[in-house]
Amino acid sequence: MPRVAARSRAARSGFTLVEVLVALAVAAAVLASIGTLAGTSARASRTLERRAALMETARAVATGIPSRAALALGRTDGKIADLSWRMDVSPMAVQGLANGGAWRAREVLIRVRAASGEMVALQTVRLVRSPAQ
Repeated sequence: MPRVAARSRAARSGFTLVEVLVALAVAAAVLASIGTLAGTSARASRTLERRAALMETARAVATGIPSRAALALGRTDGKIADLSWRMDVSPMAVQGLANGGAWRAREVLIRVRAASGEMVALQTVRLVRSPAQ
């Protein structure tokens, strides 16, 4: 009798085919989730790097804004490291600032565009002396 009991216990030990398939399905689902997360993270990282490059270029262009005496109305454009930039300088109406005052406000709008179409805009104001009357 002890031999029969030992054989039946040995036959019952281990995993069934269904248990192995369930374990494989769970492992596949976990690996797929990890793969999706890694892909999303990589895409977000690339987007952040492109955005940082655009902002860095916009700041570089802003650093090169001419002095008050040389700041002329109109458009200036160019390219830096495959990124196109454009700087528009236009008069800016400011409430409470008299037209005949010593200073005039100029709006400076800098746009930087990548080849992919992504764009950032940087807007600032510069004060210039009014021409002597």
